[in-house]
Amino acid sequence: MNFWNTTIQFFWRDESLPLLIIALCLALLLFNFLKDGRKSVVNTLGFFFACLLGQFIGGLIHALQFSAVAGALHEAFVIGAGIALIRLWGLLIFRIVLPLVKLSPPRITEDIIVIAAYIAWGLVRLRYAGLDLGSIVATSAMITAVVAFAMQDTLGNILGGLALQLDNSIEIGDWIKVDDISGRVVDIRWRSTLVETSNWETVVFPNSQLMKNKFLVLGRRADQPVQWRRWIWFNVSLDTTPAKVVGAVENAIRQAEINNVAKAPAPNCVLMEMDKGCARYALRYWLADLAADDSTDAVVRWHVYTALERAGVRPAVEEQNVHIVKENEKHEEALHQRELKLRIKALKRVELFAQMTEEELRKLAGRLKYVPFAKGDIIARQGTPAQHWLFIIIDGEAEVYLEGANGEKRTMNVLSDGSFFGEMSLMTGAPRMASVMARTDVECYRLDKEAFEEILLARPGIAGEVSHVLVARRAQLDNALQNLDEETLHKEIHHQHSEVLGTVKRFFGL
Repeated sequence: MNFWNTTIQFFWRDESLPLLIIALCLALLLFNFLKDGRKSVVNTLGFFFACLLGQFIGGLIHALQFSAVAGALHEAFVIGAGIALIRLWGLLIFRIVLPLVKLSPPRITEDIIVIAAYIAWGLVRLRYAGLDLGSIVATSAMITAVVAFAMQDTLGNILGGLALQLDNSIEIGDWIKVDDISGRVVDIRWRSTLVETSNWETVVFPNSQLMKNKFLVLGRRADQPVQWRRWIWFNVSLDTTPAKVVGAVENAIRQAEINNVAKAPAPNCVLMEMDKGCARYALRYWLADLAADDSTDAVVRWHVYTALERAGVRPAVEEQNVHIVKENEKHEEALHQRELKLRIKALKRVELFAQMTEEELRKLAGRLKYVPFAKGDIIARQGTPAQHWLFIIIDGEAEVYLEGANGEKRTMNVLSDGSFFGEMSLMTGAPRMASVMARTDVECYRLDKEAFEEILLARPGIAGEVSHVLVARRAQLDNALQNLDEETLHKEIHHQHSEVLGTVKRFFGL
């Protein structure tokens, strides 16, 4: 009986029960709230109980009268149990408490503080056990020097990781580029920094490599939002003036609604060089989401292409081979007639041209210009001076909306294949009454005032029929805006007819 009493008295101290309760409570909290770290919690708690078992074994040895051995074992396992408790506290503070107050220090910071606590606890217990720490440090200096020399690469990585953290060279979440590899920093560890690329690859960079060589931190500038300038290159023939190219591309990109393209600084187009019969241009824009680089580049390239197509500018391609192609005249004529029929068919869908003869429609069809728009392009802007163009949609969808004084948008209609818009600007020269944006990639035919003017001058009577259509279309818009009743709507149409007819005649000089 005295044997077991002696064992229990040596093993179970006054502080044992509170420490056991603290360990269990910490483990329970961490197991519930730290789902991705449960394995670490279980391992740490297992180590704690192993140290308790070691202390009990020390008590057994003490009861067998081996006091010196028992004391050394007990102290060693007390240090081990303390390390386990420090580890649990570290997990609670760094993985749960700090994230709750919006603080997310790098993992290496947690490791440094926890290891410093381990060392401090060990020194305190050794001092409490009566060991002279000064003699221990003196006798281990040579061993430390040998170990440091053997582990210089590892130590270089560790010190490199510390330096990266202390001077904030990089932070978790930064996008960096090392040689030809770019990606987002996801973790900074003792030995290495982990970078995830857009190809779903995780690249492990030794910290010493980042300290010895240069690397780029993408999109970071003091007191500025995170965004990265991208370059879109294209060639144009020297026959086209730079002012025309730059104006067409810049206007299209700045007005278009393109995801991940920053509004400020504004995109700009510059002439970079002239060589081999081509002018080489670059559109430079600022990418707001660095993870969407390739996809955004592709969308911007398409906007550049459609802008050049609308402006009548063909991209130039450097040719290495000379191709001589002789087209069959009958084949060319067949293609021309097929295209002409498609254009006449599109014109017949437009109410404005309902009173025209087949010959007049044929003349108009020959003057139509094919103009594509990329998704997000602004085709017409509310309140801007009219460009006297009518658009006929042959493929895609466009959204008609009104812009309020506070910038809010109110969708009025969605136009699809066969729809047309811009008739008021074409016929009266009035400013745009609403904005039109391409909801998808849109293909249109565009008709200008000069083409329609030839037919009106030859047959002025068409103006009366056209004015009826214009008044009806305007009345539909007024009704949508003001919710007019049917009687008021008819009065408004009758009142506006003579006014619109007079405006058309004055605009075309009839």
